[in-house]
Amino acid sequence: MPMATLKVAIVPVTPFEQNCSIVWDADTMKAAIVDPGGDLPRIQGAIADLKVTPEKILLTHGHIDHAGGAAELAELLSIPIEGSHEDDAPLLANLTAQAQRFGLPGVRPVTPTRWLKEGDTVTVGGLTFDVLHVPGHAPGHVVFVHAPSEFALVGDTVFQGSVGRTDLPGGDHDLLIRGIKEKILPLGDDFTVLPGHGPATTLERERKTNPFLQ
Repeated sequence: MPMATLKVAIVPVTPFEQNCSIVWDADTMKAAIVDPGGDLPRIQGAIADLKVTPEKILLTHGHIDHAGGAAELAELLSIPIEGSHEDDAPLLANLTAQAQRFGLPGVRPVTPTRWLKEGDTVTVGGLTFDVLHVPGHAPGHVVFVHAPSEFALVGDTVFQGSVGRTDLPGGDHDLLIRGIKEKILPLGDDFTVLPGHGPATTLERERKTNPFLQ
């Protein structure tokens, strides 16, 4: 049986230029919206242009720029929200206050349909992603790994040449670095990773050149 084909489109959203991504199975055109932080008309326009059928929202973590639009989008599309890990429950419950701090109106708290934990899987059409729990930037931060494509959605864990901020509530720099080194880098040098901000990169590049991982 042929392997389902993973496709990814990036929709930058919010003043934070967050990489909301639409991932879909090219065979069924079933899609997940990953980290819809805001700018919902832009996300909905991309869904229409791609002619995909959204079946769920996936959240890497509970910060405003990643989760701010999730409750409204889930309601508009009548789809469930999966993720992040339950340790992010206070962040997701507090989204309205997070938004007010940045002057962002109309943001609602998020209660995921399903919390995720290490070792879980999520499906998108015929695709299966493995879930890693990598706290440090946020307590409940998860990473979505599609092993057959050697591709992972890593949120705000590792970036091209950098790592996620750990000066926010619940942040822990040592925990983040340990999680990247013990869970993400071992996926293999050939893996392409899409961070929550900025360009995609490879784990080989980050292992060799990222100053935070030396």
